[in-house]
Amino acid sequence: MTVDPVTLPLPGGGRLAGDYLSGRGRSDFAVVWCHGFGSHRGGEKAAAVAAECGRRGWAFAAVDFRGHGATGGAMHDLRASGLLSDLGVIRHFLAEQGHARLGLVGSSMGGFAAAWFAHANPDAVVGCVLLAPAFGFLHRRWDRLTEAERAEWQRTGRLRVVNDWVDAEIGYGLIEERDRYHARDLANGWRTPALLFHGLADDVVPAEDSLDFLRRAEYPHVELRLLKAGDHRLTAYKDEIASEVGRFFGRLL
Repeated sequence: MTVDPVTLPLPGGGRLAGDYLSGRGRSDFAVVWCHGFGSHRGGEKAAAVAAECGRRGWAFAAVDFRGHGATGGAMHDLRASGLLSDLGVIRHFLAEQGHARLGLVGSSMGGFAAAWFAHANPDAVVGCVLLAPAFGFLHRRWDRLTEAERAEWQRTGRLRVVNDWVDAEIGYGLIEERDRYHARDLANGWRTPALLFHGLADDVVPAEDSLDFLRRAEYPHVELRLLKAGDHRLTAYKDEIASEVGRFFGRLL
């Protein structure tokens, strides 16, 4: 399996850094890995999914979103609309390689981005596998702040985020888009086959978010697997998840 580095030009300048496996089987299909907040394309789960795609002869792409990994840029400029724009650039690149049908695999923030991209582009997305998807990515961050903290964020345009994986400042523009991305609207309009994984020991994104999505979505082809000991990262389950990614997309194809 040979994964090649790629750089994808962005509208208005700059480039996304990524990896691309051309595949040897079904040429019109590719799997796209969407990483989480403060992460990058080269994690253990991404590698496991890439290996599964290699075994099945599928094309695979993983790209660092703007402000992350080797793509660079400022985390301060992170926007939900920017994540979807980046996925649009990836879609265009893959279409040029002959891969018009996509399977999206997203973790946390990447699950949020993958889900909203599928919602907007049902013609291009065969299905989604979402790992601890942060459907409330924008609203939860706002809701956790006090009135004073919200006012200070609006005044300065900056909010510092510190956790086990990241120490960064995000801009107020991120939260200004929150009314465009309500989890209930995503679920109510959902029309794409989806497989969700969520750990009951997740202390970052509660499993109730995925349960609520499952309950709200009228579309029947949505499945949720709860992992009792699973934390937010789900790294311990990477091989199981990768195998299920293969089976899930294999059935859809």
